[in-house]
Amino acid sequence: MLLSPEDRAIGKENFHAAIGSKLIRRDFLKEAFKKDVASGKGLGPLYFKYGASVPEPVRVGVIGTGDEGSVLIGAINPKYLSVKAIADIRPYNVWRAFNGDYSSDAAHKARPGLMKVHGWKSEDEAKKHVKVYGPYAELLAHAKADGIEAVIIALPLHLHAPVAIAALKAGLHVITEKLMGHSVHECKEMGRVAAQTKLLLATGHQRHYNILYDDAVDLIRKGVLGKLHHIRAQWHRGNLPGTDSWQQPMPRAVKPDDLQAGRLDKELREWTARLEQLKKENSKSAAAWEKKIAQVHAQIADAVVDAKKYGYEDRQLKDGSGKVIYQRPAIEELIRWRLWERTGGGLMAELGSHQLDAASIFIAAVHGGQKQHPISVAAAANRPLFPADRDCEDHVYCIFEFPAPGYDPKDPYAAQRKIGVQYASINGNGTGGYGETVLGTAGTLLLETEKDAMLYRTHETGSKIKIVSGKTKDAPPMLRVDEHGDPESAAIGTLGALPADRGYTEELEHWAWCIRNPAPENLPRCHPKMAVADAVIALTANMAARQGRRIEFQEAWFDIDSDETPEGMKPDLGRYK
Repeated sequence: MLLSPEDRAIGKENFHAAIGSKLIRRDFLKEAFKKDVASGKGLGPLYFKYGASVPEPVRVGVIGTGDEGSVLIGAINPKYLSVKAIADIRPYNVWRAFNGDYSSDAAHKARPGLMKVHGWKSEDEAKKHVKVYGPYAELLAHAKADGIEAVIIALPLHLHAPVAIAALKAGLHVITEKLMGHSVHECKEMGRVAAQTKLLLATGHQRHYNILYDDAVDLIRKGVLGKLHHIRAQWHRGNLPGTDSWQQPMPRAVKPDDLQAGRLDKELREWTARLEQLKKENSKSAAAWEKKIAQVHAQIADAVVDAKKYGYEDRQLKDGSGKVIYQRPAIEELIRWRLWERTGGGLMAELGSHQLDAASIFIAAVHGGQKQHPISVAAAANRPLFPADRDCEDHVYCIFEFPAPGYDPKDPYAAQRKIGVQYASINGNGTGGYGETVLGTAGTLLLETEKDAMLYRTHETGSKIKIVSGKTKDAPPMLRVDEHGDPESAAIGTLGALPADRGYTEELEHWAWCIRNPAPENLPRCHPKMAVADAVIALTANMAARQGRRIEFQEAWFDIDSDETPEGMKPDLGRYK
């Protein structure tokens, strides 16, 4: 699809533009820029071949406007989606939904807020267009009256299934953040209700809409890497007690003895003093600091939330003598939901699911585009760094076996034709960051932070390389040393990087386009069958890691219509009234 090997060259030893895209075909880029990037926010319509617009933007409600919900708000293209309501029980999240996240420049770029997305000048003006609800049930109850057609769900993991099913039953299309659900039986319930209601249900594994990953798929499919036989992936983070990004600060009033107690108060004091100085200097940056301070006030206001009213729980942990060694108020479970198994899914659900999804995409490329289910997983998990203030592990290590072309479990020789996938997610040391390394017999492809890529000939990682056509018509393109590089290719790679980012905008645009163009073939790329498979992989890996054993995957686990699940619980739609 992308590379015409007769005249497409990679050029240098790495293609290190923002998405490393010297692989993107030149004719595609010329078409995209000639049309001035038709979507207005990305290359998705041209690249993934969905429509450059819809007759009328899909009217949506956003349920859950925390970290990921605000990222999704920031990714909205108003030509495809129009936000009519939001629902969140935390004042902090409601403030960020409208104003954006001012905690850092990077945070504000990812979460610019509804005012920026829709061009409203003030929060008061924005609230004339967007209704604000607390509990999600209120938004769903008023959805039809508000003209809402679909919802974006970015709630804690344990709420994905009940809220998605309630929304589908209310006649609304749904996109949920990943993981699809908290358990496989819940995922199957979601898929079955979507089928019954004939509404679109998508899950936010955005690598399906990342041009960098699609380029990688094309390279693998064309045989540029040779035989794909191993994939390494990791997500390393420097989180430590007191500085854990999942252990977000809480208002001092709700937990005075917390490791991060007083952080918000300290920021408020220091930033207020900073603002006063900026005002004296008539600095243009004073307005941004006013926003930063308003955001901290909103975060402190979370203290008023009665988390128990919404199903969150107090918790005590005792040692062998019965002494309480850890006590958690219900609001801590709300704010730090990723830390506990009841509300989250740990490292594999939050991080590993993305990268195993990527590995599945790469492996499908050598199987004619057909998604392959893993054969087995062996895993281990431990917690050497953090105290007893969480259920989720500090470290998870996994080894998966996937079928290679020609795999046949009934043939002693062909049963060994497998592709190995190693995965590690750790805290305490961020060396290496996150990314995937795809190893073939002819080349190695490194993908880093969803934005950068490097391609190497197998045994010459310092060499400059070029893709050339095979010697015969049917031969795959090959890698060879290129002493000169290709400046035009480098320039086009840089240009190609500018409009396409991590895939959030493209996944939302395509979901909206599919809603406006209903047809059996018009499905989001991560539809229920795909999303259930990703959930099976991540949640089974959790089981293997926590039990310290090898698990063989059963094909029935991946079948939405089968009642078999790795956790042994059958789907039961009777639970949802």
